[in-house]
Amino acid sequence: MSTLDGRVALVTGAGRNIGRATALRFARAGADVVVNARANQAEAEAVAEAIRALGGRALPVLADVADRAQVEAMVDQALGAFGRIDILINAAAIRPHKPFLELTVPEWERVRGVILDGAIHCTQAVLPSMVANGFGRVVFFVGDGAWAGGAERAHVSAAKMALVGLCRGLATEFAPHGVRVNVVSPGRIDTSRDPGWYPTAMDRTSDIPLGRLGLVDEVAEACLFLAGDESGYVTGQTLHVNGGSAYF
Repeated sequence: MSTLDGRVALVTGAGRNIGRATALRFARAGADVVVNARANQAEAEAVAEAIRALGGRALPVLADVADRAQVEAMVDQALGAFGRIDILINAAAIRPHKPFLELTVPEWERVRGVILDGAIHCTQAVLPSMVANGFGRVVFFVGDGAWAGGAERAHVSAAKMALVGLCRGLATEFAPHGVRVNVVSPGRIDTSRDPGWYPTAMDRTSDIPLGRLGLVDEVAEACLFLAGDESGYVTGQTLHVNGGSAYF
């Protein structure tokens, strides 16, 4: 079983859903966790308290990953508290629906800013600590929608698929420094979403070979695998956690 004793993990978008599950799973594996949320202090504090209840250390930090200055301040605070950052889980994302011909430049820039720019900001901010210590793990999230496409989701798919290229480039560049970079691509996961996130009432499991929605804890286990020693020869790859859906 993977152990993260002595490691420090920064999980963005950790207030709920996959980010929350990953933060808690890493804490159970022994990691100290920086719990990031964009604006909901109560959610971040609740996750931090749950980690402390497990006997771990947690630092809740509010920061908009699309804002470079806020990201740098968050990382400085994390380094001040823990002295290092070993693992970065880029879980923060937004997935608005919008017909492509109605998409405005500001709407595209907002999606790109959180999904792609946010991942770049966070990764650039933590890499110096990883390189200095000769150890690092970075995980990006993509999702089945990026591979399969979908109406009113072209802008989200474009930003998400860019993360695959980012992963492959960073995996090659930073392998000599002991830093591994991978992608987790969740399928349809049973999560709480804002009202109206799904535009139709379609059956969401009929075309999934395993016949059910995935669980946030199953995605968290995939992240733990990529952060742990068992995946020591895995970098620049995409791990699909999607119940067998063949979208790629």
